[in-house]
Amino acid sequence: MIGILKKILLAALILGAMIAGWLWHINYNDGVNVSGPVEPVAAAEGQAALLERGAYLARAGNCMACHTARGGEAWAGGRPIATPFGTLYSSNLTPAPDAGLGQWNSAEFWRALHHGRSRDGRLLYPAFPYTHTTQIVRADSDALYAYLQSLKPVSETVPDHQLSWPYGTQAALAVWRALYFQPGTYQEDPQRGKEWNRGAYLVRGLAHCSACHTPRDSLAGGNWQDLSGGLMPTQGWYAPSLQSPREAGLADWPVQDIVRLLQTGYAHNASTSGPMAEVVSQSTQYLSTDDLSAMAVYLKSLPQAEVARPETSANERRSYNVAAGQKIYENRCASCHGSEGQGVPNAYPRLSGNRAVTLPHTENLMQSVLYGGFGASTAGHARPFGMPPFVLELTDPELAAVLSYIRNSWGNQAPEVSILDVHTMRANSRSTLD
Repeated sequence: MIGILKKILLAALILGAMIAGWLWHINYNDGVNVSGPVEPVAAAEGQAALLERGAYLARAGNCMACHTARGGEAWAGGRPIATPFGTLYSSNLTPAPDAGLGQWNSAEFWRALHHGRSRDGRLLYPAFPYTHTTQIVRADSDALYAYLQSLKPVSETVPDHQLSWPYGTQAALAVWRALYFQPGTYQEDPQRGKEWNRGAYLVRGLAHCSACHTPRDSLAGGNWQDLSGGLMPTQGWYAPSLQSPREAGLADWPVQDIVRLLQTGYAHNASTSGPMAEVVSQSTQYLSTDDLSAMAVYLKSLPQAEVARPETSANERRSYNVAAGQKIYENRCASCHGSEGQGVPNAYPRLSGNRAVTLPHTENLMQSVLYGGFGASTAGHARPFGMPPFVLELTDPELAAVLSYIRNSWGNQAPEVSILDVHTMRANSRSTLD
């Protein structure tokens, strides 16, 4: 009996060693030579084009948004990033030698983008989207590096991450990466044209669109080429499917309308809000028309996966809750959005026939009504109209009623919003603020 147990234990040890060796190989054996010297900070003279290219790529990736804390120095990091596993803090990307990238060389920077490893070899947390930046070609990585090295150094130390065990361990990261990360520079599809390939390179890589628009599992992993819609639980927003005509699919949109939406935040009777409005304000409005057109061509080509329309009966659409919501709408909402939900062009979005109103996920509607907000502020739409917050004006039953009315009026048809949904949204928002 003891002999059998010894054999089982030996087999388990051998198996564990094999698994550990495999995890080490796929996570640490990337073959990048990072032993070169630290390049000097890029000078403006003779390198203006390189720095301009790097600045453009940084805009395309919306890098500064995450790497700047509220009220802090630009690019100095420290912005808290809430996750289901704890809070991460973005890194300092200025060339400060003590706290930023001052001691990094271009190979180490490339390894971080392409393989998700820090200067000291540590595995990075995927809140830094190396699952997407791995697609970036080396020339673009070097341009980004040169631009970041040209910034003003800021010696701002970033707080330590606060993650629940075991999510903060390198072993857990190694397993996660084995499940969800495959390094690989973007390879052009010879069956597609140059414009499509450029759009795919931007959407899949630097713009990392699927970081929000991909459904994730309980370990926050997903298929990074999937754009069928994703819930951002710690933010309380839903990034709608870009592959469904019932959500935010763009297959039947003209290219110029998609470009206009990404440039101004408004087009084709649609407008951006929440996190997407921030992306337009801080990133896509600064991209060239050619690049936006390429992104539009790629997004139009996505396979369309129909989402089943929820079944709602006529009785449900005109329940007591919906009737109560009508009175609230007439008193609180009709003056801007119209008695028939028609809205006001370039000011207040229409609600009738609006895909955002009838999404299967109601988080975005509740966020907008509870906390208000503005659409994208861009050169093409510099003074957007705003939505006032009703968090102190409407009770949970009132908010559920008015949203249920909006989702089932003027031809709209969708399940009602429950009081529990509203209560949960308020509670989650309070816990995030705390």
